[in-house]
Amino acid sequence: MEYGWEPYLSERDKKHSELWGKRELNGFGDKPALVLIDIYYSVLGLEREDIFESMKTWRGSTGLEGWQAVDKTAELLAVARQSGIPVIHVKGLHTGVQSWGRRNRPKPTMSQEMIEKGQQIVDEVKPIAGELVIEKAAPSGFQGTPLAFQLQALGVDTVIVCGETTSGCVRATVVDGATHRFRMGVVKECVFDRTEASHYINLYDMHHKYADVVSLDMAKSYFESLAEPMRKAG
Repeated sequence: MEYGWEPYLSERDKKHSELWGKRELNGFGDKPALVLIDIYYSVLGLEREDIFESMKTWRGSTGLEGWQAVDKTAELLAVARQSGIPVIHVKGLHTGVQSWGRRNRPKPTMSQEMIEKGQQIVDEVKPIAGELVIEKAAPSGFQGTPLAFQLQALGVDTVIVCGETTSGCVRATVVDGATHRFRMGVVKECVFDRTEASHYINLYDMHHKYADVVSLDMAKSYFESLAEPMRKAG
């Protein structure tokens, strides 16, 4: 499988991967959950536009690459729902809690209505009845939230992650998930970032340390393989 990070590796990095890199996937368990991280309008834009055009309104936009990942995520989400896989949505907490970030960014000049729209999960992957929505005030979906407790209560052993940003909230969640001893998976077509280099290098790093980076088709097949046993168990 082509992961996409190959052009960003130096010859030294490639040699190191040959000597030390992952030889095979860690593998997943038989009780997965799908966790979608920070897929809301302010990181995508209301319109499907090139990133630099979208940034004129939404400074943190990921542009068309983000929307492409959302469309792939919607495919996986449909399979998860059909297969009875638990789905949890994680998003930022927007209630005046002090931001974890330390970078001074200009305050948005858009209307309050637009700001609130930006905080909404996009329609393509919006929650349905029975799906938990957890709000977080830190990059990781685990930090200061009930995510670990919910996963444990469901008997989950594997967490499949989609969303953004690959180098930020996705990575932080994956590292914390591995720390909690969950098997972690990242679907390469379903995560996205603002810059290409940070996206691919963080995919590479997560794959070799904390998670299995898998294709969308692999993730679909994994969910589908568990559909019948999970339906019987339900």
